Amino acid sequence: MTTFPNSPRILKGGLVLIDPESARVLRIISLQYNPDSLSRSLQVQTTNVGGEGGNRSEPMRFKGPAVETIKLEAEIDAADQLEFPDQHRTTVENGIQPQLAVLEALAHPTSAQLRRVDRQASSGTLEIAPMEAPLMLFVWSKSRIVPVRLSDFSITEEAFDPSLNPLRAKVSLGLRVLSVDDLGFSHVGSGLFLGYLQTKERLAGLARAGSFSALGIGGIG
Repeated sequence: MTTFPNSPRILKGGLVLIDPESARVLRIISLQYNPDSLSRSLQVQTTNVGGEGGNRSEPMRFKGPAVETIKLEAEIDAADQLEFPDQHRTTVENGIQPQLAVLEALAHPTSAQLRRVDRQASSGTLEIAPMEAPLMLFVWSKSRIVPVRLSDFSITEEAFDPSLNPLRAKVSLGLRVLSVDDLGFSHVGSGLFLGYLQTKERLAGLARAGSFSALGIGGIG
């Protein structure tokens, strides 16, 4: 970390979990180090003439927002905390397992939810509702706050202490952006998605327009 007084404050990317009913913030997960790269892909959703099996496409018509996926690799390292062991007893005793456990919890229902489903099944409940996860938001600056679903997740642990607690790891996250098609317009996440889309539209308006001369032509037609 730089000590120059006029150096800019470095923002961290991360995830925010909120209650989908009340919009109450349940947990904030900030990345220890921002990844050097972040990849995004957009699958355009267009209609087909004659249904899904149609041979001719209708490229001028969208059937919904593009399906966007985000991939990143984050690093977690206990080195900074272990320099001051008296101030970081949890890290000394557990390594980075608590940080990994927070991320792993994104991929599982809770043990309480699993027990509740088992009790319902044992009592003869005919219809058991799927277990609902908190709404996850990916935050990458104030212009990118978007609802997502975890799609891929892997951990590579790279160093261990004498008790085999992991001390350094790389975590790969694959996130699928949830649009109004996924959530419905009444869901709290849809407002965030629309705000994300409107921010893109505003930023696109700031880009300098090209010219026909730059393309080497005088016009179209």
